[in-house]
Amino acid sequence: MKISAISQTEIPRGEEVDVKYLREGLFNLIKSNHPAFDRDDFISIAELNLYRRFYLTSLITQEKGELDEIDRDVMNAIKNNSILSENIQEDKVTEINIGQRIADKVATFGGSWTFIISFFSFILIWMMINIWILATKPFDPFPFILLNLILSCLAAIQAPIIMMSQNRQEQKDRQRSEHDYKINLKAELEIKLLNEKMDHLLVHQNKKLLEIQEIQTDYLEDLMKEIRKK
Repeated sequence: MKISAISQTEIPRGEEVDVKYLREGLFNLIKSNHPAFDRDDFISIAELNLYRRFYLTSLITQEKGELDEIDRDVMNAIKNNSILSENIQEDKVTEINIGQRIADKVATFGGSWTFIISFFSFILIWMMINIWILATKPFDPFPFILLNLILSCLAAIQAPIIMMSQNRQEQKDRQRSEHDYKINLKAELEIKLLNEKMDHLLVHQNKKLLEIQEIQTDYLEDLMKEIRKK
């Protein structure tokens, strides 16, 4: 069995990785932690995957500077092999106080056909009462100054309430976009790790095929020798 140059322990058969096939950046990262590390050494696939994750972290740090909290969450998810979508708690978005809940209901009602029809019905009834029913002594004669005052107050109150609801909706959208970014970034990094693993499997498979071909060549040479003798 091969001995790991990192842990100095025996590597199970089939899990050894020849260091000479590692990428230059990954090799330099391992060598920075283990100065005696050399191209002739071997490491296990588990150790290789661990340093691949460290290498991805270093690449992101070099590209973006200090890691943001979002990027740190993604890297921790990769290191722990966890699923980010499980950490997306919709309850955190929906935890709102009474004022925000009222603002949402007002904004929802204010942007519906029910409000529009009710609003125009109220105006028409108000005008009909003051023009026809109470024509001799209306409480709000034309040009309906009291009605204009009520409508102005309604607009003045409704506008900031709708803005409150829009601000909360914007906060929810920002949280969802951050969640989407985390998942997309994790998927991209996992694809990179998968490509690295595929490269290792291909190299390992090619080595096995070469060994098989060498053995077959030895058999052919032995057969040719036997044929020449006869």
